[in-house]
Amino acid sequence: MCRSIKTLRPPMAPEVHDEDIRAAALQYVRKVSGFRAPAAHNQEVFDTALAAITAATADLLAGLEVRGSGSAATTAS
Repeated sequence: MCRSIKTLRPPMAPEVHDEDIRAAALQYVRKVSGFRAPAAHNQEVFDTALAAITAATADLLAGLEVRGSGSAATTAS
């Protein structure tokens, strides 16, 4: 679906920053909504979705266990 979103977990991405997570979430929200930039009357719901998906993505990455590493994947700020 969103082919431009990069895999953000190790070993695919050894260093993941908050900006990387937000960029992936933004690509997802844009794809699903069909808007690159929402109209003013849709801005609040667009921003709310972006924040929720960013948080969910960060939680997912923080909880994933990468085989062979012995620990959960971590994100750097």
